[in-house]
Amino acid sequence: MPGVEGRVALITGASQGIGRACALVLAAAGAKVAICARNQEKLQELAAEIASTGGEAEVFKIDVANEEEIKAGAKAVIGRFGKIDILVNNAGVTRDQLVMRMKRADWDEVLNTNLTAPFLLTQAVIGSMLKQRWGRIINITSIFGQIGQAGQANYASSKAGLIGLTMAVAREVASRNITVNAVAPGWIETAMTSVLPAELKESMVKNIPLGRAGTDLDVAHAVKFLASEEAGYITGEVLKVNGGILMG
Repeated sequence: MPGVEGRVALITGASQGIGRACALVLAAAGAKVAICARNQEKLQELAAEIASTGGEAEVFKIDVANEEEIKAGAKAVIGRFGKIDILVNNAGVTRDQLVMRMKRADWDEVLNTNLTAPFLLTQAVIGSMLKQRWGRIINITSIFGQIGQAGQANYASSKAGLIGLTMAVAREVASRNITVNAVAPGWIETAMTSVLPAELKESMVKNIPLGRAGTDLDVAHAVKFLASEEAGYITGEVLKVNGGILMG
């Protein structure tokens, strides 16, 4: 089976941005996609768009901050499709503030959403992958989990932790033909970055060797590769998608 054709992919945070792009790209490549988020209206629109091009998508409401919804959602996906081959842990939030002023609630919310949820989702789907002795887990981390960022102690910590989780689980399940990798986007044009000041955006682009911000599709195509049969000898890797701003 080449690529991802016929595989079942569960994608969190699929209602917009990178998650939405991942769903479109994986579905176009022949995967059946279980699209998950809190906003069902946006998910329904995405499912209809995928169906209009001959793809297959099902909507599942999952708030990744809720452990019971994660467990129930994963069970529902397996009930619908019979298995989960690919997990894309994409859902994430930011609550930026200087560390001296950061509230504990903002720390907890970001760590719970960006790190604890991927851990719980991995637990929820790993049984299906172990049973069939095939699986792909792809965690969307960030360049700021590699270099840090002022005002984002919570976000950078959660994304750095996600890299550690990626490598630890990769070692645990490699013998069962399950790979676990991370994709680390750099400056990507999304709804999350659209609200930032124009001067900040311009200064960021000036530091990117390729001379432009990335797009959600740039990230989605990297995810598709790591989810594919062809990437079967890659595990525990952090694939940088950052236009060259961080190398090595």
